[in-house]
Amino acid sequence: MDIIRMTGGMGNQMFQYALYLKLSSMGREVKLDDINEYNMENSRPIMLWAFGIDYPKATRKEINQITDGFLKLSHRIRRKLFGRKSLEYHEKNCNFDPQVLEKSPVYLTGYFQSEKYFEDIREEVLNAFTFRPVIYNGLNHELKNKILSCLEAEEHTLAVSLHIRRGDYLANSEVYGGICTQEYYLKAISLIKERYPEAVFYVFSNDSDYVCSWLEKTFPGSVGEIPENIPETERRSAWERLKGRFVPVQDVPEELGYLDMMLMSRCRHHIIANSSFSWWGAYLNNSGDKTVIAPAKWFNNQECRDIYTKEMIRISAKGSIEEYGTE
Repeated sequence: MDIIRMTGGMGNQMFQYALYLKLSSMGREVKLDDINEYNMENSRPIMLWAFGIDYPKATRKEINQITDGFLKLSHRIRRKLFGRKSLEYHEKNCNFDPQVLEKSPVYLTGYFQSEKYFEDIREEVLNAFTFRPVIYNGLNHELKNKILSCLEAEEHTLAVSLHIRRGDYLANSEVYGGICTQEYYLKAISLIKERYPEAVFYVFSNDSDYVCSWLEKTFPGSVGEIPENIPETERRSAWERLKGRFVPVQDVPEELGYLDMMLMSRCRHHIIANSSFSWWGAYLNNSGDKTVIAPAKWFNNQECRDIYTKEMIRISAKGSIEEYGTE
């Protein structure tokens, strides 16, 4: 048996589940450990349910068996005398590690943030990550109406998702900071406008106040609103008025982040942050002619070559195009 430890937020959970699908396709028995991290206080919620996913869960006993983690005195004495016999393997770094696919039995820890782990089963992964109607359950009428209005607006405009991540990224600026700069976004927006003059930018963030202030300051007179509750006869003109504008997508609480990802995935083109969340928002768009713009650097503390997919256009923090795609 192989066990994959789940960790992190929704984007990370999706990479880990995609690896589960890959290992399962190889004929291996695989389970997910959602105990060690998600039983902790203030842990992030598991959001795979938004796709209707019911995954096989490793038990505490199975986890202890494969990691040699039993706490009984006899086990502690044996480990002290003869060493720990754990089958745990941690990915080497943020790039594709072929040993992740080769070791078995194994307890895998890491983020596995590369399409290279599951590229050959891409369609299976995309089918698994199909948002289900259950995502609307429990939403109040006002929020549900906003989501449906945004979906309708995206469908009738040349929609581009733009993701600005702050919050936890500000607290860890030594790793994440100085990458998605003003220059990065301005160059990305300029490139999109050159290709698609009628583009409407739907702006997603975990800091709505900052985004609204930034948009008003940077693009005065170009900020629009998602039309809601308008008569059928006026809808076309309302969508026409959005052309070339920036529309902040607001009022979606972070614990309902799957709604933002769903809305991102329905856009035609994407400007992503150095975030697995908007990576998946772009990846779930299965269009063959989409434009995806990504920051040329992913983290400050390591080089992440394999996070990029072939169609991505990489732009530096200084606002220059560095390369198209990966080899």
